[in-house]
Amino acid sequence: MDALLADSIERFVAGCCTPAVVREVERDQGAAALWAELESSGYADLLVDESAGGAGLGLHEAFALWLACGRHALPLPLAQTAWVRAVLPLAGVDAPSGPLTLAAQCNRDAQGAWRCQNVPFGRVADWVLVADAQGAALLPVAAGERRPSGVFGSLQAHVQWPTQPKGALPLPGPIDLLHAGALMTATLMAGALQRVLEATLAYANDRAQFGKSIGKFQAVQQQLSVMAEQVFAARMAAEIGCAGEGVAPHPLRAAMAKARASEAAEKVVAIAHAVHGAIGVTAEYDLQLHTRRLQEWRGDFGSQGYWHVQLGRALVASPEPTLPFMLDDVLA
Repeated sequence: MDALLADSIERFVAGCCTPAVVREVERDQGAAALWAELESSGYADLLVDESAGGAGLGLHEAFALWLACGRHALPLPLAQTAWVRAVLPLAGVDAPSGPLTLAAQCNRDAQGAWRCQNVPFGRVADWVLVADAQGAALLPVAAGERRPSGVFGSLQAHVQWPTQPKGALPLPGPIDLLHAGALMTATLMAGALQRVLEATLAYANDRAQFGKSIGKFQAVQQQLSVMAEQVFAARMAAEIGCAGEGVAPHPLRAAMAKARASEAAEKVVAIAHAVHGAIGVTAEYDLQLHTRRLQEWRGDFGSQGYWHVQLGRALVASPEPTLPFMLDDVLA
């Protein structure tokens, strides 16, 4: 069943999200048409409880969806929308239509004004889920001020609401957006890393130098083996993070997944561009569609350094902090 679902998701995302479509959305074209296709697929309701009209699946099944979104550099927040739509009914709030995203770098002043920096997919989202110690809210982007990050091709945006926006949907109690965002981002990164590895292997086999493909040179082969090791370690970490029932990630599993994915991305992106040479950074070549995202995602919802600190503190606080670090001891 898992294989059938994963194959169905992969074929769907690959069919509707070509590199040409990604470039169009980055140029602020075609987002509405792409979202209509994503919405009609039903995958945005994958995690929504059956009683609310969804499929009632959990993080284990979401792994395949999020992986495919990263693998094809999907330029709309389908991963985030699926998770937010599942969380809102649990808080007694009906999910609105349109793409939804979540932001962890937010603050709210005494007058109720929200300011969010570097909102993932903030350029193309209709709603942003925000939270602080006092509570959470789903805020309409149309009622706020949206400013692009200024980075080439980035879908991030800075969004602020000078006052409590009209149409905001308050949620009772705080929501842990940081760990949820970290796990989603780690899985997106795992998918993108896999695509970067495949592209680099293909290029190394096709590009000839001194009468043979560069992939036959021992120095290049060694770098490719390092890439493969990092890519599959990141995928395993993300899959472990998505283990378990329900839609709420285990904090330490999410921390481990994001730390490992960010660490892998740093090495994989560097090797991929070294093997490709100058062509890898050109706008016409597809590699940069993924490596740009990976560099951006490394810092979203906590960098590897931040999460390493959290994991280290968990190790020190565990009843028997012995080495090697047994993950199950602190995740139990």
